[in-house]
Amino acid sequence: MVDIQVYRDSHFVGVKAVWEEAFPNDSPWNRAEVAIRQKQAVQPDLFLVAVDGGEVIGTIMAGYDGHRGWLNYVAVRGSHRGSGIGAALVEAAETRLREMGCTKINLQVRMANRAVTRFYENIGYGFDDVLSMGKRVAG
Repeated sequence: MVDIQVYRDSHFVGVKAVWEEAFPNDSPWNRAEVAIRQKQAVQPDLFLVAVDGGEVIGTIMAGYDGHRGWLNYVAVRGSHRGSGIGAALVEAAETRLREMGCTKINLQVRMANRAVTRFYENIGYGFDDVLSMGKRVAG
């Protein structure tokens, strides 16, 4: 039975393993040691994990700035993909964001990751006519 929980320090090793599988070539500033510490300082209740038999099998990190919600680090172990865990994590994060007053949720997907794009389309997300831009200001 899969249980969706708020992240706790005891989940760290499992989250790190899920992320290393899902995002094998991610940048150093996105590594678990950095990102989790940063998230624990801001809206830690929006960092959720899916746990099955004591094992972390999925993650989602959400945020809300008072205007828009964001989804990040949506990841499910390869062995559990296609079983509804990703959709359940997104739904849990959406519920929390809605309860905070959020009316629109954004997310970003790397252009090469078409499988993930299809996943989001299947759960109701669509393409916005925007260009995402970013700037590293530290690290």
